Amino acid sequence: MKKKKTTSQRIRDLVLAAMFMALGLALPFLTGQIPQIGGMLLPMHLPVLLCGLVCGWQYGLIVGFILPLLRMSLFGMPPLITAVAMAFELAAYGGIAGFLYNRSKWQCLISLYRSLIIAMVGGRVIWGAVRVMLTGVAGEAFTWQLFMAGAFLNAIPGIILQLVFIPALMVALNRTGMVPFHREKPAAQAAES
Repeated sequence: MKKKKTTSQRIRDLVLAAMFMALGLALPFLTGQIPQIGGMLLPMHLPVLLCGLVCGWQYGLIVGFILPLLRMSLFGMPPLITAVAMAFELAAYGGIAGFLYNRSKWQCLISLYRSLIIAMVGGRVIWGAVRVMLTGVAGEAFTWQLFMAGAFLNAIPGIILQLVFIPALMVALNRTGMVPFHREKPAAQAAES
């Protein structure tokens, strides 16, 4: 049975979610300086995944949905159709990663990688479904080749970055005690404590 969060934990999560939102707004400016692979690094995905893992699935889902729409409203990028599809994709990333990781019996690197991979696949499937609906409304074709290129082939540098950087950062956060890896005590041990 999970304990309810205290007020101070909720405030901490809210502040961290705001920080992840700010990072998501700023990171595309940094990666945009590398035209060849800047967009392929998926700069808005990193803070959303981290938000879901650190703050919980609710915060990851909300930050993921708002971030691309806010960035489009403030800076005009990404374009509207891309921003809408990304809103659903990133919401799925933050929600799925946070839900699976925080519900895992073992919060360790294995559950972290499992949560990340399932979130990445789920988010890309949702992105593809939303793109099909949006391009169907616009009268354009969204082919299987466009889906594979947009979801996987062009995203390889970003996927590698996510699978290397996020676990490394989570291990560092574990060392600070901010996000501990832990194993739930069996019922017999919990009764003895």
